[in-house]
Amino acid sequence: MILRLPLKLNAALRGGTPGVLAPHENPLLDWSVRAFEVGRKEYVLLSNTRSLYSAVLDGVAGENAARFAERVVGMIRAILEEVGHGSYAGTGSELAPESVRFAKALDRSVTGSMNELVAYATMLLARGDLSIHQLGPRLNDVLLSALARGTDKYGTPRDAFAELVAAEGA
Repeated sequence: MILRLPLKLNAALRGGTPGVLAPHENPLLDWSVRAFEVGRKEYVLLSNTRSLYSAVLDGVAGENAARFAERVVGMIRAILEEVGHGSYAGTGSELAPESVRFAKALDRSVTGSMNELVAYATMLLARGDLSIHQLGPRLNDVLLSALARGTDKYGTPRDAFAELVAAEGA
């Protein structure tokens, strides 16, 4: 499993020097991460690198790389179970905290789209409209140009992730 972290977050987690890794052969096991603050509280946006399907975690203050990987793997397991792809949520070695490899961001379109998702999440959290558990579903319905398909100029992370799950044989 690959977690793509910004250098600042990787340094805070003491995750070593992240390398440049090609996309994981299984797109369900390649995720990008972005830390952000709202007020004085830290949050982490976790987005599938290919589909931008997202969830939000409470911050990582004081965590090390191993604990962070454990929390993220738990969240990804929950996401995969929720969408009916629980075969990865078992005890398989591909989705174990020990198998997590930290890497640099994949490309600018992912980074830019995650910046848009962070801006929207920041607005919703600052207004107090949603809890972090309610935030993921809202973010997954945001229209993003990076997810355009065919004649559609925009796509949603929810639809893109559903396509990935279907392609992986769920």
